[in-house]
Amino acid sequence: MPNQPADTKRIIAHIDGGARGNPGPAAYAVIVNTEDGTRLASLSRYLGHATNNIAEYQGLLAALEYAIEHNYRRLKVISDSELLTRQINGQYQVRNPNLKPLHERARAMIGQFESFRIEHVRREQNREADRLVNEAIDAAAGGRKEPSPAHFTDPGPIHATATYHHGTLKLNGPLPLAEGEHVEVKIERRP
Repeated sequence: MPNQPADTKRIIAHIDGGARGNPGPAAYAVIVNTEDGTRLASLSRYLGHATNNIAEYQGLLAALEYAIEHNYRRLKVISDSELLTRQINGQYQVRNPNLKPLHERARAMIGQFESFRIEHVRREQNREADRLVNEAIDAAAGGRKEPSPAHFTDPGPIHATATYHHGTLKLNGPLPLAEGEHVEVKIERRP
């Protein structure tokens, strides 16, 4: 099967999300491998102040986005979040109003796959993703050296607002970026 096009191969994504303090400083991580264990990507992002469950959903969305953007239509997700896996599998209802739009977005994206499966595992079976979550939170807090740039592969756009005044464009708040991270800026005018 080494010559199969990307869209017929199944990939496996280990996802995790965490928040210190819950809610508190939060991040997610995604590790994407082929079925034979070949690493395709390691993604993580600091989210700012959020809950554990929001961070877990953001990890799932990043895994789904990666698979769609790279033309993989068969995806297995491994998560240590029982709530997330049971909500996605339809075993639990989504009652939290902050999780409902994330769940709806995930379900809509899952509909684009030829094959999708999400599986719950114990935390110790998801150690590498958990480590990346903690590295992202530590890096944002200035508590440790930055993780390698590969851990900050961009899973999607960041939306921010800014105000132009006297020749300077000033952001209306901080951005969840790593020190030294390169970004491309698209400016859209609003009235």
